[in-house]
Amino acid sequence: MNVDWLALEDAAREARERAYAPYSSFRVGAAVLANGRVFAGCNVENASFPVGICAERAAIAAAVAAGCRDLTAVLVLGPKPVAPCGMCRQAIAEFNPKAAVRIAGADTGDALETTLDQLLPMPFGPGL
Repeated sequence: MNVDWLALEDAAREARERAYAPYSSFRVGAAVLANGRVFAGCNVENASFPVGICAERAAIAAAVAAGCRDLTAVLVLGPKPVAPCGMCRQAIAEFNPKAAVRIAGADTGDALETTLDQLLPMPFGPGL
């Protein structure tokens, strides 16, 4: 799959700057490629921990709100490379269990490319 990772990283970097992380100070941006379009999101923390949302799910929600559900790639940008949490892996699987995934570190410059089915080999749900 030919993914313009630079475009996704630029979108994730911009979103990461707007992250709301007053409790952890761990700012994350994410971008998804869906229906050929790039959608970004950032983590939004909350004093009631479960109420927060990860950057990956925020980006997916933006894509779905725009009517785009054909997800092909996800880029996650933290201060260092950090893989999507289990909840985010399941959310990505809902739209493409074989999505390309790139995790990158804004502060380190390190990156790793993989696929969701390598990160989540047995997703939950009918048809998955």
